Amino acid sequence: MDHETQASLTSVVDAAIAEDLGSGDLTAQLIPELAQATATLICRDAAVIAGIPWAERVFKTIDPNLRLEWLIDEGARVKAGARIMTCSGNARSILTAERTALNFLQTLSATATATRALVNTISHTKAQLLDTRKTLPGLRLAQKYAVLQGGGRNHRIGLYDAFLIKENHILAAGGIGAAITRARGLAPATRLEIEVESLAELKVAIAGEPDWIMLDNFPLEELIKAVKLTPDTIKLEASGGIEKPEDLIRIAETGVDFISVGALTKHCHAVDLSLRLEAED
Repeated sequence: MDHETQASLTSVVDAAIAEDLGSGDLTAQLIPELAQATATLICRDAAVIAGIPWAERVFKTIDPNLRLEWLIDEGARVKAGARIMTCSGNARSILTAERTALNFLQTLSATATATRALVNTISHTKAQLLDTRKTLPGLRLAQKYAVLQGGGRNHRIGLYDAFLIKENHILAAGGIGAAITRARGLAPATRLEIEVESLAELKVAIAGEPDWIMLDNFPLEELIKAVKLTPDTIKLEASGGIEKPEDLIRIAETGVDFISVGALTKHCHAVDLSLRLEAED
């Protein structure tokens, strides 16, 4: 995990705890203050598990004395009914931490699971699966981390680490050529990607020698032509409403380098997790 993601983990976990805990856990006060318990975390779905560092941070922030034992590794594929973790210590602390920890784990595991499934469908091609900036607010770096755990690849992290010149940028900048020239002048060493919507625009973009070209909503037959037209020095990314596995396979088999899928992070179906508590004598 890089420094930027680690810093984000700390801040987003602290914010999530503050959001849930407020002035204190009223219901936990029903439990004797010194009562001890052991809890087992069970995954009810077949899934790829991601988000252990976030969940661990929640439990340890609530109570540094809690003892956690993870029974699987980050990025592991598990079957429905698998035991994921045991947690022992103060019963109040375990129950206070439970929901926030599971929220992170179920969401990031959802992203990793969806990514792994799609990556596997195109493993026979050279195409790599990319995420997008269509992430849950505040969870950008966490979800992009989960994409990596699922075997995908991160696109740009935000607006600051690469040029992605899209339709509105092109219009405002005065055309494809003008936009590329302006970008190269501003930051010549930064990756430059430009979006095109037709083969005619593709030819203009190729002349500008960008690093990547995004083929937006190209029909399959035009994707095949685009691959043939584009020199190997320029990477091609297919994009636009790609969600069905059969569509993904057809696109990957055209020979494009990358396929970006916003659904990896914006259409999360949370993994079903359950924490079962056992009181200790």
